[in-house]
Amino acid sequence: MSTTQHPRPAGLLLTPGAGAGRDHHTLRAVADRLAAPPEGSTRLPLPVRRVDFPYRLAGRRMPDRPPVAIAHLRAEAESFATELDVGTDQILLGGRSYGGRMCSMAVADGLPSAGLVLLSYPLHPPGKPEKLRVDHFGDLDVPVLFVSGDRDPFGSPAELAAHTGAIPGQVTRVTLPGAHDVRNQDDAVAEAVADWLTVF
Repeated sequence: MSTTQHPRPAGLLLTPGAGAGRDHHTLRAVADRLAAPPEGSTRLPLPVRRVDFPYRLAGRRMPDRPPVAIAHLRAEAESFATELDVGTDQILLGGRSYGGRMCSMAVADGLPSAGLVLLSYPLHPPGKPEKLRVDHFGDLDVPVLFVSGDRDPFGSPAELAAHTGAIPGQVTRVTLPGAHDVRNQDDAVAEAVADWLTVF
């Protein structure tokens, strides 16, 4: 990984996976860790906004198609950036599974961002490694963090290593014990995100 320094982000916009909402325990753990670093830590607090997608807000179960999700993310990022008095290029975007994938597609689609935090990225559907969700990786020219389980059926560590090579931005991969939900690893996920912020 390159040691290039980037301007410190002003905030992080976090999104949930397809079957969860903004209050998912992993998102809360990440937000809590970044908003209140451990006593004695030299890390500065980072504002975090956790958001739901339109389908969830409307009480539907079927996730939004990418154009709808991307438009929503753009609006939420612009709102958050305005609140922090910065441009969206100083906001990190990310989330779990579907949420992280939509954030990465929004950035590839031209939404300026400081970087991406992709938790349990769904590289492909389980059992269908040929159905890759990586066509947009070549347009991710920002720092990107992947945090995934070592037994994730949506993408193994080896598969992630192979396909993230297409990303022109600075890529960091953290592998934790577990499957797609990385069960009982919320503290480790939050710490991985906090540690990654040292690249800024």
